[in-house]
Amino acid sequence: MPANRKQVCVATKRIYIHEDIYEPMVKAMAKFASSLKVGNPNDEGVMLGPIQNAMQYEKVKGFFADVKKNGYKFAHGKADVEEGKGFFIQPTIIDNPPNGSRIIEEEPFGQYLACRYSEVKLIRNFAGPIVPTQPWSDEEEVIKRANKTTTGLGACVWGKDVAHAEKIAMRLEAGSVFVNSFEKPTPQAIFGGHKESGIGGEWGQAGLLAYCNPHVIHSYKSK
Repeated sequence: MPANRKQVCVATKRIYIHEDIYEPMVKAMAKFASSLKVGNPNDEGVMLGPIQNAMQYEKVKGFFADVKKNGYKFAHGKADVEEGKGFFIQPTIIDNPPNGSRIIEEEPFGQYLACRYSEVKLIRNFAGPIVPTQPWSDEEEVIKRANKTTTGLGACVWGKDVAHAEKIAMRLEAGSVFVNSFEKPTPQAIFGGHKESGIGGEWGQAGLLAYCNPHVIHSYKSK
């Protein structure tokens, strides 16, 4: 039974990795990505289905074309999307594209239509078929880099020092930030975005207010 029948908008769009572990981490990601089978999600062994619709499929292909035109490095995947029956694209990792590049600045929003429920926890880190990675060394600089975006729905911070990771999470301009976990909103907490992400909030006690009509009475004592 597939778990996701449409786009998972909160999935990761950019991945920043400390320079000390950057190369082995990207290699491990590429190895994992190569194990993901793309196809009909109802078929045995398939983890990733097609892109959700034709419009998004063409948009995502544009990112591949831009990466190829600018000569950015593919850590995994190919520059040319193979045409076939359906909107299928293999998971692809772009190794350290420059700041200001389209793959960094824009949101592909090319999430897969469906995935097998038992494997959701493994693939939710992928925003869709193409994701960029960048190394970092200075914490202040990478926080600024992470916040330099017009969107701000979800983010995640990974680290052994949870308290320090939480301090970084507090500074990220996103509606939901997860520490040592991929983005997995829960209905107990309000879910909404910052900047151009979303049009309000829902879930949790605070989110319930979005479904209420305010009724304000201004009453003053008579003189």
